[in-house]
Amino acid sequence: MQRRTLLLLAPAWGLAGCGFQLRQAPNFAFNEIYVAIPEQSTLGTELKRQLAASGKVTVVTDPKRAAEAQVVLESLVDQREKVVVGLNAAGQVREFQLRIRFRFRLRGREAKPLIADTELLQQRDISYNESAALAKEAEEALLYRDMQSDIVQQVLRRLAAIKEL
Repeated sequence: MQRRTLLLLAPAWGLAGCGFQLRQAPNFAFNEIYVAIPEQSTLGTELKRQLAASGKVTVVTDPKRAAEAQVVLESLVDQREKVVVGLNAAGQVREFQLRIRFRFRLRGREAKPLIADTELLQQRDISYNESAALAKEAEEALLYRDMQSDIVQQVLRRLAAIKEL
């Protein structure tokens, strides 16, 4: 019985010994941030939610209080694109490329640039079939959501990389 217990605990000891630990919320060099992204932007909504969920940053939502925040994240481009990349012999669409393009900058007080204009681009290819149009629409929405989450995580990592204001 003891041998079985030792065998079951061996992987846990191995992970503990190698320094493995789960990813934690990032540490930011600032306590307050104003996110200047339009309210209708789903990417902006997810970004604000992730920042607030970290528990280490207060997200200022009132535009009148933007000057009080330590940093301001400005969205320059928040664009979704759907481009045809493949046709069959009859000229019908067989493949699309979905893209999300997000360009932003971060500035501190007195408009001090902390992150220069930065563009993040995510793209995915999706096949298309008219007979499964509804399923492909749902797949497209899922791919957009996945790309959006990737971009939000990239933005958070870039914000966490700032060491001093």
